[in-house]
Amino acid sequence: MIRHWICALIAPLMAAAAAAQPVSQVPATAPTAAPPAAASAAELKPVTSVEGISEYRLPNGLQLLLVPDDSKPTTTVNVTYRVGSRHENYGETGMAHLLEHMLFKGTPSNKNVWAEFTRRGLRANGSTSVDRTNYFASFSANPDNLRWYLSWQADAMVNSFIARADLDTEMTVVRNEFENGENNPGRVLIQKTLATMFDWHNYGKSTIGARSDIENVDIPRLQAFYRQYYQPDNATLIVSGKFDSAQTLAWVQQYFGALPKPTRVLPLLYTADPPQDGERQVTVRRVGGSPLVYLAYHTPSGASPDFAAMEMLAVVLGDTPAGRLHKRLVERQLAAQTFTFAWTMADPAVLLLGSTLAPGQDPEKARTAMTEAADSLLTEPVTSEELERARTMFLNQWDQGYTDPEQIGVQLSEFIALGDWRLYFLLRDQVRNIQLAEVHRVASTWLRRDNRTVAMYLPTAVPERAPQAPRVDVAALVQGYKGDAAAAVAEAFEATPANLEQRTLRPPPVAGVKLALLPKGSRGAVVNARLRLRYGDEKSLFGQEALAAFTASMLNKGAAGMTRQQIADAFDRLQAEVSIGAGGQLLNVTIATKRDRLPAVIELVGKLLRQPSFPAEPLDELQRQSLASIERQRKEPDAIIAKRVARHGNPYLRGDLRYAPSFDESEQDVRAASVERMREFHRRFYSAASGEFTAVGDFDATAVRQALQAAIGDWLQPAAGPLPFVRVPQPLVAVSPQRFIESTPDKANANLIGQFALPVSDRSAEYPALLVANYMFGSGGNSRLWKRIREREGLSYDVRSGIGFSALDDNSMWQLSAIFAPQNQPKVEAALLDELAKSLIEGFTQAELDEGRQGMLARRRLDRAQDAAVANTLVSHLYLGRTYAFDSRVDEGIASLTLAEVNAAWRKHIDAKRVVLAWGGDFKPQ
Repeated sequence: MIRHWICALIAPLMAAAAAAQPVSQVPATAPTAAPPAAASAAELKPVTSVEGISEYRLPNGLQLLLVPDDSKPTTTVNVTYRVGSRHENYGETGMAHLLEHMLFKGTPSNKNVWAEFTRRGLRANGSTSVDRTNYFASFSANPDNLRWYLSWQADAMVNSFIARADLDTEMTVVRNEFENGENNPGRVLIQKTLATMFDWHNYGKSTIGARSDIENVDIPRLQAFYRQYYQPDNATLIVSGKFDSAQTLAWVQQYFGALPKPTRVLPLLYTADPPQDGERQVTVRRVGGSPLVYLAYHTPSGASPDFAAMEMLAVVLGDTPAGRLHKRLVERQLAAQTFTFAWTMADPAVLLLGSTLAPGQDPEKARTAMTEAADSLLTEPVTSEELERARTMFLNQWDQGYTDPEQIGVQLSEFIALGDWRLYFLLRDQVRNIQLAEVHRVASTWLRRDNRTVAMYLPTAVPERAPQAPRVDVAALVQGYKGDAAAAVAEAFEATPANLEQRTLRPPPVAGVKLALLPKGSRGAVVNARLRLRYGDEKSLFGQEALAAFTASMLNKGAAGMTRQQIADAFDRLQAEVSIGAGGQLLNVTIATKRDRLPAVIELVGKLLRQPSFPAEPLDELQRQSLASIERQRKEPDAIIAKRVARHGNPYLRGDLRYAPSFDESEQDVRAASVERMREFHRRFYSAASGEFTAVGDFDATAVRQALQAAIGDWLQPAAGPLPFVRVPQPLVAVSPQRFIESTPDKANANLIGQFALPVSDRSAEYPALLVANYMFGSGGNSRLWKRIREREGLSYDVRSGIGFSALDDNSMWQLSAIFAPQNQPKVEAALLDELAKSLIEGFTQAELDEGRQGMLARRRLDRAQDAAVANTLVSHLYLGRTYAFDSRVDEGIASLTLAEVNAAWRKHIDAKRVVLAWGGDFKPQ
């Protein structure tokens, strides 16, 4: 219900009124003939009657409401179409409103409707809102005027000119209306508020549309929009005031009954914004006007039973002089005027609180007072006196509208747009009966901080506005473009295991670092390199894991007399991407650069590794980032269940490299890191006594080895003295099967992790069979889990299984994972366990094996074609004492697999009863 002065501010935004002038008409297409006066029409059938309003229906779907009232010698006719800006598509903003203008351009039978309105003394217009468009006329009770207006509305429904010539002129009229609105700070701020509130729903877009859409609207699309929505089954005709009911029914049957029943199906609109998850803010600065402050809240739709309470809250807050906003702002001279408005919308709607400030009044103070007034509804619930005052005001306004035949028809339009005209009466009844407890419940539910958008208009003499970005003529930009000289064609290299092994050089080690160098052509002379340094043993590294990671992360933050920025600039000049990290007993340096830059990059990396300065400020930054990451993980379902599974059955003491710390323990380790401890760690553990270096791509092998020799050749032991690297073993630890459920409130996505350890390694005879079996079950795009859970049942975006094969210990981990909506957890679990059981009982088929084998071999060939992947493989081969002959044997093993071997290996090692399953999400009771 529009109240107080807000009518002047909100109504133009909600309902953009047409004010067109007649011009000559040129039809775009041959129009359908108007229904003849004597045409036979389908019979109107009565539907229902409420408080003097009678509803009828035509077989073509038209709804008719008759509201007879002889107390006033006027008649009002209103046609409401259930189409507004909510129904517009991309590039069509403002189309519903533009179409409202175009309808007044006439039809072949009624070419000059504005002149006819004037001659007959009709007060006529139309309006467009977010949910509906309506056309209305009031006139002194006169049968001839009523008959003519009904005939024109029926004619306009299907025969209107939606012509190019009319659009060319009317577009500029609508654009001027748009420009007029842009001069109104209140309207501008409301639009920016809605745009900030709604991420997806069209309520966030102005009814009048974007300037670009208004100026470039496509006439065929506009005509299609008209034909889609301007049909009898999408319209309600309302006749109110003084008229002859029998004669009116006859005319409606004659003119509207002759219209065919549409065959098209109206689209179902289902876009809905998710709950707002934090207070939002928007500021508008333009020349002129007074400062404005708005608070806006998402609310239930106008059809909701809770909307009556929202209407009451709007009055309690916005009334003058008793409203809480008035008392807290106007009476305390923080604002000149306040208002509220509960928006009736078909979809979830808006409660708007507003204040206008006088010169010299502080917008921030007004904002604070407004939020306090809104929040007061939670701490100081609405009183009986406030509710009765609001109830009385609402019912008085309702009665005024209901008893005026010139208002009732137009008011019913809003409730037709909500879904049913009888909601008009239902809302009144709800207000009559509402209790304080309901009002407080609705306030507590919706008037929350995180559901609030704050908008401010601040006048400024000189707006700091960026220019409108122009469209780019791409064709002109690229016309005649030649570019640089074509890059040299790299050598053709077939990345088979045999070729990779043949081209790999293994020169003598540098210090204790083994080398594997594979020089080959690459596009752009790119080279990928890896340096791994190994250190420590089980005892010496006890309690040092987090410190080791921090030490590595600090190496590029300052070293060799260079600052963090100087190091970054140096790598940029060398066209190098370098990352340094540590985990377990390994320091890993990853390098990507160009042929002639690699020796210099190695030189700089050597300085960073050997001469770090460990400045305090970057450490503080890293600690803050780590603590923030831990805090995020405490609420994330994937991190929580991963931690739960890792800790389940873990037998090691805190401080052991194999121990899985809790979130609290990780936080303690982060806080314990210090510059002094990192310097000591570096002094004790860092050297080139044990490690590997590989390079793959376009480089000079001799120059690279010389660079390594210069950088680390004399770095034979840590500064604190010899401390040999002794690998910490990772034996299999049997854990009991468990099923964990972790609740993570307010998380829209849920996660699964499942795992158990297998007593195998990639040296096992069954390695190829397990590799392919798992690929068929849960790794490939044609896997059973993928086809069942993602494609067939649509339960998960990502579901998979994998085996992390160890190369040294008979301890490889089989793992399941999935993401899904929390409510689908039972279905995901049932499908996953069902597929696992089928794979074990029924086994895989020969067709699956053939496809899986082909896919696995193709994936391995693809990996070997990536220089970075080859560099990683070679560095592992150096440590393990392998060559590419190992990869060739695995390929041969995959190629020769039989179905019996695959099924036997799968059944031998995969056991559903041993799996540890962890589910994390916002699971509600089923």
